[in-house]
Parts: sequence; C-alpha cells; structure tokens
Amino acid sequence: MTITLHVKGMTCGHCKMAVTNALKELDGVQNVEVHLQEGTVDVDYDETKVSLEKLKEAIEEQGYDVK
Repeated sequence: MTITLHVKGMTCGHCKMAVTNALKELDGVQNVEVHLQEGTVDVDYDETKVSLEKLKEAIEEQGYDVK
C-alpha cells in the first residue's frame, strides 16, 4: 500500500534523512520518498505489518507534525 502524508516542519536534508530513517526502521516499510518542497512523504508499506498510526508516530517522534 502507498500513502502520501502531509508533514509540517521539514526544511532541509537533515529533516529528510530524519524522517526517512525513522520510517525505514519500522517493520513493513518498503520505501520512503520525502518531498521537501511539497511538504509530503510517500510511504510504501505492508499494512499487515505496520499501521498508519505507527507511521505518523515515527514522524512525530522526530519533531514534525503530520496532517
């Protein structure tokens, strides 16, 4: 399954890496693509292994707001 999350507060390469690494640590996440200009994150994941709530929590733990 692929979902696009709207994330506030990402402005630089460090932000991009923090979000990417946090999501890739979750079991079931296959691919992460961060778009700084749009403020979005595309996530390919296995919904039988990881929930949308867990994806949001991983991003929020890095200090960003998920809308």
